[in-house]
Amino acid sequence: MSYELQAISRRCVTSIPANIAEGSGRKSGKEFTRFLHIALGSATELETFLIIAQRLNYIDNTTFENLNISITEIIRMTVGLIKSINKTN
Repeated sequence: MSYELQAISRRCVTSIPANIAEGSGRKSGKEFTRFLHIALGSATELETFLIIAQRLNYIDNTTFENLNISITEIIRMTVGLIKSINKTN
C-alpha cells in the first residue's frame, strides 16, 4: 500500500475509537451522537480507502474481504448505538 494511503488509513482507524471515547465523555446524548456521527464518517472513509487499495492491487482480495467485514461490523454497531441513544432521548 502506498505511504499516503497507509497514513490516511491509520488516521481513520484511530479517529473512530477516539471520537467514540470523546463523545462518551460528553454530558448529553446529543453531543455523544454528534461524535458517533463523526466516527461513522471516519469508518466510511476507511471503507472507501480499502476499496481504493484493493482496486490499485495494494491489498489482495482475501485481505480486503477480511478488513471489509470488520469495518462493516463497526459501521453497523455505530449506527445501532446512534439509534439506541436517540430512542432514550
